Amino acid sequence: MGDASGNVVEAIDGTISLASAFAGHQEAVQDRDHKFLTKAVEEAYKGVDCGHGGPFGAVVVCNDEVVVSCHNMVLEYTDPTAHAEVTAVREACKKLNRLELADCEIYASCEPCPMCFGAIHLSRIKRLVYGAKAEAAIAIGFDDFIADALRGTGVYQKANLEIKQADGNQAVLAEQVFEKTKAKFSMY
Repeated sequence: MGDASGNVVEAIDGTISLASAFAGHQEAVQDRDHKFLTKAVEEAYKGVDCGHGGPFGAVVVCNDEVVVSCHNMVLEYTDPTAHAEVTAVREACKKLNRLELADCEIYASCEPCPMCFGAIHLSRIKRLVYGAKAEAAIAIGFDDFIADALRGTGVYQKANLEIKQADGNQAVLAEQVFEKTKAKFSMY
């Protein structure tokens, strides 16, 4: 049935061993991940070199093809939400002309912040592979809430932001928007 060099092997007792085939598959996945993660890291450098934003890159892949390769655009767009992963999700959706990326993967040079993870989740991307841990970004001065918020460790520190739900009619009017428009949204 094959030999131990990566093929399926039938033992004397008739059982089949897939261990070597599985190891070969895992190695192929690692090589593929390495290739796309390297591209995300290259984007991180590119964004810094261009002066577009912080050292973060992201690549969206579909069927082993790069859909988009993006970097942080916070400074270029004067937009604090233009992180690499959010930009990549936006650009991939535009390019593919759809809201869901369920058949796609995203490679990020760094562990995503909660906003980026939210964008990845909302787009239904099936797989996330990241390089550096959030602590690497924290070590050079990026927001230190990222790792704690993602892992549920420590105490989440809010910025000086008051959060309050509107009282009375304003809240009712805002809630009615959902009831009055629900027929137009058959999303799931």
